[in-house]
Amino acid sequence: MVSSKFKQDKRLETKGAVLSMVCWVRTLLFISVLVPAFVECRIRHYHFNVVVKNATKLCSTKPIVTVNGKFPGPRLYAREGDNVLVRLTNHVQYNVTIHWHGVRQLRTGWSDGPAYITQCPIQPGQNFLYNFTLTGQRGTLLWHAHISWLRSTVHGAIVILPKKGVPYPFPKPYKEKVIVLGEWWKADTEAVVNQATQTGLPPNISDAHTINGHPGPVPNCSSDGISIGPYTTRVPFDHNCKNRNFLRFVNADAHTLHVETGKTYLLRVINAAVNDELFFKIANHNLTVVEVDACYTKPFETDTLFLGPGQTTTALLKADQGIGKYLIAISPFMDTTVAVDNLTGIGYLRYNHTLAFTPTTFVALPAVNATPVTSVFSDSLRSLNSKQYPANVPLTIDHSLFFTIGVGINPCATCFNGSRAVAAINNVSFVMPTTAILQAHYYGINGVFTDDFPAKPAIPFNYTGTPPSGLQTMNGTKVYRLAYNSTVQLVIQGNTIIAPESHPTHLHGSNFFVVGRGVGNFDPEKDPLKFNLVDPVERNTVSVPTAGWTAIRFRADNPGVWFFHCHLEVHTTWGLKMAFLVENGKGPNESIEPPPSDLPKC
Repeated sequence: MVSSKFKQDKRLETKGAVLSMVCWVRTLLFISVLVPAFVECRIRHYHFNVVVKNATKLCSTKPIVTVNGKFPGPRLYAREGDNVLVRLTNHVQYNVTIHWHGVRQLRTGWSDGPAYITQCPIQPGQNFLYNFTLTGQRGTLLWHAHISWLRSTVHGAIVILPKKGVPYPFPKPYKEKVIVLGEWWKADTEAVVNQATQTGLPPNISDAHTINGHPGPVPNCSSDGISIGPYTTRVPFDHNCKNRNFLRFVNADAHTLHVETGKTYLLRVINAAVNDELFFKIANHNLTVVEVDACYTKPFETDTLFLGPGQTTTALLKADQGIGKYLIAISPFMDTTVAVDNLTGIGYLRYNHTLAFTPTTFVALPAVNATPVTSVFSDSLRSLNSKQYPANVPLTIDHSLFFTIGVGINPCATCFNGSRAVAAINNVSFVMPTTAILQAHYYGINGVFTDDFPAKPAIPFNYTGTPPSGLQTMNGTKVYRLAYNSTVQLVIQGNTIIAPESHPTHLHGSNFFVVGRGVGNFDPEKDPLKFNLVDPVERNTVSVPTAGWTAIRFRADNPGVWFFHCHLEVHTTWGLKMAFLVENGKGPNESIEPPPSDLPKC
């Protein structure tokens, strides 16, 4: 029989254990109050459910693929140094991946996201945990689907705040605002690209541009889809915005930015468009650019932002005008003979206390072919290059590469004209494999890719002059191999085959420094003498000017397989893409991490 004293001792022991646990919990809570960064600024959890949702725009309803039912998708907030975990569950009929555009993914290439490059896609009904750390980055980036054309509606903002206690290198704003620019098709974009693939012809252009998902006034259509007569006609591109009829109904599915007089706002502007480079302006307001692609810049003032697809620009806006409504407008840039959606996307900046029927102040937009405006903006970008944020430009080069990029024509027996539009780098049109290249590299699987991507064109020609007679490209799944920590100079040369065009070009896994740009053919003797090796802008996506060139430098200090491609989805679809394979270094800290156990299978 158990004695009463023993029972009493056990009760006291249990009570003591409970009190001890309570004290420990209280201690943890006390610590969490004292050092919240320890508790809330280390791991960020997100759950992305990919679902179909009906959306009504331009007086037409269609089902779209979204994340969590939102268009644009949910914003991802974190701080520099945070570990981000995103559980993606695919509830739609399509295979899906997500690319965290501009996130360096140091040693975590498995989470980079381009389908069949670093991972097999996430199949319907399956899920995958993206796991990466935001190392040495702060600013504005974006995430988007990276398979087929799903990124037309599957995209959103990434906001990386500085570490706790670290200020911005510019005056602290009153508030921050995220502005996502996009494109909208009335048709299903998957049907658009599939039709183009079958016919071999260019895909149909979009029907509207959007600001945070809103196209603004539309022809004969109100925000609730009811016809409101001819006086709401949404005119084609009108760079002087003189036609005021299309602004009569100011609440017709338009985004409104509310501001308070005298305050300064930080605008995080993201171009999530599929195929269009865009101008961004606010009537009567200048903007001070302070960061691009999550890299701080020397501040400079401008009235016009220029962003290619995938690029971000963060700028300070001073609400220093009179109380009223001011037009926000986005319009396309195209300085060649290529079809473009030349409709202006409309939004409004509205000061608090503005009366309901106050007239809107209009804005003069650049012409659609305003090449000088793009050049001035690009040339004004400089790295901050401070003691805290240095510009570590490689000064010695291990690999000097020369890539020509452009479009061409290949035979196609089943296509509409017996030929198919293609695109290529150094005359190689990339063929997407059926096994992810990173998996093939990691596991030593043969037959998936070759590492003989050419460092320069096999046959030099007058790239921006009369094109050669032979337009057919070669096909291949080729990568260029780089030793760990080697340095690269890459001159990207546009050509005039079929049609010259501006190419916003994106490198995964690394930032790069834009050391030079120009029109015409790159001169290897004269042009390097004008390179900026002191404070060139640091980016992850850069526009190569029409019939011109851009020179970039980067250090291959991130082992893995990294996609390099034009960020115009039409050109990526046609094959204007390749990949760099960066080998492991000498130890585990210089080697890619092992693949996660839930990595999708092809």
